[in-house]
Amino acid sequence: MTALPTDSLALVLLVFVLGLKHGFDADHLATIDGLTRYNARANPGLARFCGTLFSLGHGAVVLAIALAVSLLSQGWTPPEWLELSGAWISIAFLVLLGVLNLRAVFAAETHEMVHPVGLKGRWLGRLGQVTHPGGVALVGALFALSFDTVSQAALFAVAGVQTGGWLHAVSLGFVFMFGMLLADGANGFWIARLIARADDSARVASRVMALAVGGMSLLVAAYGIARMVLPGIAAWGEGKELLLGAAVIGVVLASFVLGVRLARPRGVASQVAG
Repeated sequence: MTALPTDSLALVLLVFVLGLKHGFDADHLATIDGLTRYNARANPGLARFCGTLFSLGHGAVVLAIALAVSLLSQGWTPPEWLELSGAWISIAFLVLLGVLNLRAVFAAETHEMVHPVGLKGRWLGRLGQVTHPGGVALVGALFALSFDTVSQAALFAVAGVQTGGWLHAVSLGFVFMFGMLLADGANGFWIARLIARADDSARVASRVMALAVGGMSLLVAAYGIARMVLPGIAAWGEGKELLLGAAVIGVVLASFVLGVRLARPRGVASQVAG
């Protein structure tokens, strides 16, 4: 809570960046990848919209959490253990996801596409093989029922109440959802294009994105650990949350754009270059 800005505009921008960053979470990428690949065979018309639908379901739960917390948080301050435990849980997940995704890149054969690796998606069972838009949204909603998502939504909801009441808290939920929707929707569309091509350029593009996601997961985790154990790093980072979050998103987006360019048909790429 102490790291969140008190200025309304700064808080809105930070929550938007958090939503974008959340959308590029390796678990989101891996699950959207699986849903898109399954629907590319079972329901091609739905495949490219899996990321958008997943994000809408996920965002609906975030909005519900923001509303509930804002209505119940009058005169209540989140306990310190909520932020502390949430930070360590996020760090542990980031380290594990970073290692697994980098391992997937180096373990893949040269003729294979690299698929993002997630943790939560392994618990889905048959839910990872839904072919109905409502089912895809339900998968996204179930993903929001995790400690990291709930704690993050609760913290910015309380900040919203303190700066503008429950309506402001819910508005921040919409801002978070919009940022996440941009990231997840673009990712689903991109994966659908890679599946349609699956040539050498597409395989390179999948490696670029996996390396970026895995590498940034480890870097963010390392920074989080440094903040927790080194007071000097924590002091240096005060007031730079928005800038640092934007830098992480910038690196991932740059890799995404590079992947899109690599995945274009060679004829289109040469025309663009010309």
